[in-house]
Amino acid sequence: MSDRIFGAFGVALAIFYAFAALAIEESFLSDAVGPKAFPLIIATILGLSSALIALRPDAAPHWPSLSRLAEIAAAIVVLALYAELLPELGFVIATALAATYLSWRLGSAPLGAALTGVGISLGIYTIFHLVLDLSLARGPLGF
Repeated sequence: MSDRIFGAFGVALAIFYAFAALAIEESFLSDAVGPKAFPLIIATILGLSSALIALRPDAAPHWPSLSRLAEIAAAIVVLALYAELLPELGFVIATALAATYLSWRLGSAPLGAALTGVGISLGIYTIFHLVLDLSLARGPLGF
């Protein structure tokens, strides 16, 4: 029963996401694909996968323990804080902090998690900002 509820919720979320994507106003200077294409692709994948979960539920779903649910909730809080702090701290610092925490919770030792977080942050910054020349949130240090 829980899989059907989860699948139905996912389908509803996909529909909402698709309507939100269709409401994006296009500039006269947009590219051939436009700003709606990527969100619509995500909505389609979310809708199809959620429909599959709803139509073919697991016979005996296994729910995580309360401590695991608390860790999932903590990860959601970290990602929400990441979104809020991104404009204040900048991409590099905010991403390093979030990736460090998530790496640590996924089982890395604290030092390894910190190195992973910094590496992920600098790697993404290098690819998206320096190579692809995309604009990322600047922090107090100017990058």
